[in-house]
This record gives sequence, C-alpha cells and structure tokens, in this order.
Amino acid sequence: MTHPAPIHDTVHFLRERITRAPHAVLVLGSGLGGLADEIEDPVAIPFDQIPGFPRRTQELAGHAGRLVAGRLEGVEVAAMQGRFHLYEGWSPADVALPVRALAALGAEVMLLTNAAGGLRPGMQPGDLMLMADHINLMWKNPLAGQVVPGEQRFPDMSDPYDRGFRAEAEAAALELGIPITQGVYAALLGPSYETPAEIRMLGRLGADAVGMSTVPEVLVARAMGMKCLGISCITNLAAGLGGAVLSHDEVMEVGARVRDRLAALVRGVLPRVAGLNLASEAAA
Repeated sequence: MTHPAPIHDTVHFLRERITRAPHAVLVLGSGLGGLADEIEDPVAIPFDQIPGFPRRTQELAGHAGRLVAGRLEGVEVAAMQGRFHLYEGWSPADVALPVRALAALGAEVMLLTNAAGGLRPGMQPGDLMLMADHINLMWKNPLAGQVVPGEQRFPDMSDPYDRGFRAEAEAAALELGIPITQGVYAALLGPSYETPAEIRMLGRLGADAVGMSTVPEVLVARAMGMKCLGISCITNLAAGLGGAVLSHDEVMEVGARVRDRLAALVRGVLPRVAGLNLASEAAA
C-alpha cells in the first residue's frame, strides 16, 4: 500500500488544475456521487492521478473515484465523487488527506453525504437524516500524532455539524417538500456489518444510524476551522431490525432511488450555507 506524498505536492498539483478556489467541499458517499455530474464548468481529475491520494487496487461499487471542481448553484465547489475508508486499509492520515488539501486551497464549508443503517424505530430505507452529532467507534483519529500546520491540537467538537447549517437544511427541505429528520450517527470501522447485539448496544448509546465513514473527515475539517453539514441516506434497517440479509447491493439500490431527492436537497441548501458562512466572516 502506498503512502501519501507530502501534502504540498497535492496542493501544488490541484492549484495548477483548479483555477478557481473552492468555497465548499462536497463528499459524496455510496451510490450518491451522481450530483458531481451536475457541476458546471467541471474540471474532473481521477483520484489515481492526484499526488498523495491513496492508490486503489480495485474500485468500490458506488464510488467513481474522481475529484470534480466547478460551480454548483453559483457556489465554487470541489466534489469528492467517492471517498477513502479506513476499512480499505488506509491510515487515518490517508483518509483525511483530501480534506486537508482542499482546505489548503481555500475551502471553508464541507457538506458530506453517506449511506447508513437505520437504528431508530420508525426509520425506513430511503429516509434522509441530518447528522446532529456522532459517536466515533472506529477507535482511530486522524488528528493523533504530530500537529499538522493550520490545525488545532484540541478542536472543540460540541457542534461538529453546524446547527445553523442544519437549520438552513431543514428550511430548504421544507420548501422542497422533502421529509427529513435529525439524529446521531455512529461510525464503526467495518467492513463487516454489525451484529444484532452490536446494534442493540448502539441504540443504548444513543445512536440513530450507523455507518463506516464521514467522522475522520469531519474531525480534520473541524480542526482546520471548516463548518460541516452531514446528511445520511438511510439505505437499510440495521441488523436484527428488518429481518433481511444485509448487502452492499441493497445500499446501492436505495441510494439510486433517493438520489434525486438528495441532490435536490444539497442544491437547495448549498447556497444557503455558503452565504451564511460568508456573512459570518464579514461580520467578524
């Protein structure tokens, strides 16, 4: 497995190819990457061409493996069409490198989507959940070790998914007629799905949904001062709750079914949160 090049190599490469600095980063999860195809004036770069990005030995279904920069709803964005996971064997630093590089290019806002299993009674496949908080049960943190320049040693995580952003997302969802809820996301290492006993444990810990991503990127983003909004697509009921055999094919199928609603929500909330962030900077 290859190790990442120094981040300055990554930033230098991207700065030469992305001529307009991104204001927002979009991290698009399993089966949800189609939104990147709607970006205007796109510059698309496969992950395996970017210095420092991990080199995959095989493609993960639902993850195209491209960085797409351009404009979406009038906002300069850089979209990760797919992401890197700890369960693939990458280190926390590998998984976090794209966020660090894009923040170095000027990005100040990050919107993340993921596929998750639903834990809370009443949840159904296809539901959308705003991440209000998370529980890190991956037992790994990309901030451990030497402090990366520009990052806080002890970032405050009392509001990891900005409450103002969540309010804007709820308002956008209401205008669009898209049902949405809020909840706590539990992140586990994977790649195996959880057992029924583990799901019961997670429910008692206060989790509403469970997945295998997102938290490493958010930890780094917060340490760099970026504001985050996370949206989980509930693609299945967690083990022991629905009676069905869990599979990645089901994740992909539900992701495809909800794709248009999720894309509409992201497009609706993006200019709101980008404008909110710019307004708070001007006030400061």
